[in-house]
Amino acid sequence: MGRVREIAQLGHPVLRKIAEPVEKIDDGVQQLIDDLFATSEAASGAGIAAPQVYVSSRVFILSIKPSVRYPDAPEVEPTAVINPEILWQSENLEKDWEGCLSVPGIRGRVPRPDAIGVRYQTRHGETVEREFSGFAARVFLHEHDHLEGMTWLDHVEDNREIVSEQEFMRALID
Repeated sequence: MGRVREIAQLGHPVLRKIAEPVEKIDDGVQQLIDDLFATSEAASGAGIAAPQVYVSSRVFILSIKPSVRYPDAPEVEPTAVINPEILWQSENLEKDWEGCLSVPGIRGRVPRPDAIGVRYQTRHGETVEREFSGFAARVFLHEHDHLEGMTWLDHVEDNREIVSEQEFMRALID
């Protein structure tokens, strides 16, 4: 069972550091994964990366499902991702809204490839290759950015496409 951890906020140096590879999937990594799932669930996230809980390791989780923050999200099996690699990205970019637990209160339109091929290790040490598309590809790339010391703000093409969370939610309802 995981515990809910504090989430690092924009401006903390851990969010701008390239995360360290995981050398051994030990009990500490297993606990980190459990804590990431618990923290994401408590914050209604679609995923969260280790640097967001002050751990500079190449680990993140995907916990994609409809929520208050993402009411139209698809249901994707909860996934732990260790030492991910992006193998390919589609040339077709889709611009859509993103938010972040480490950048609360705002959303922005971010261009991202609409499909990706990836390789990563599971929490059981298995290496898998997988493809993601649509919202799942967006979340994977968003979390991967955290391992590279980046946030969605680094991808926004026009700062006029950044809005408050309040205005974003209002637009969803209208």
